[in-house]
Amino acid sequence: MNQHQTLVKNELMKAFRIEQDINNKMEQIVSLRELATKASSVLSDMPGSPNRNIHKTEDIIVKFIGMEEELKKEITSLLGTKQYVKDLISQVTDREGRIILEQRYLQYDKWEEIAGEMGYTVRQIFRIHDAALMEISISESCHEMS
Repeated sequence: MNQHQTLVKNELMKAFRIEQDINNKMEQIVSLRELATKASSVLSDMPGSPNRNIHKTEDIIVKFIGMEEELKKEITSLLGTKQYVKDLISQVTDREGRIILEQRYLQYDKWEEIAGEMGYTVRQIFRIHDAALMEISISESCHEMS
């Protein structure tokens, strides 16, 4: 794979990386929410203490809201990045090349799955993929924006 193909491939992989980050954050939110639920149920069974922090639940809610707002921003970024990837892929004139790039970089399919679905060997898929990457042009302004 030459330098141009590597650059294009890295641009196409951006959506996948953002989606991985979103999934990780969603798992963290679920885990923290479960932990907060457990903690609040244990705390509510305890007799009241005059020195307890009455704002503890509110603090937890504020943190969740902050995390969820951050997640919303990343989802918006993902949508923009997916459109950017679609625009790059649309430059490919070969229909099979576009299908392979869409399956790989928008649906995140494995090479073997793509090959099986299209009735090709993985080696043939790589050949078509590499040729498709050569058709994609990335302008410096697009590369810096994404």
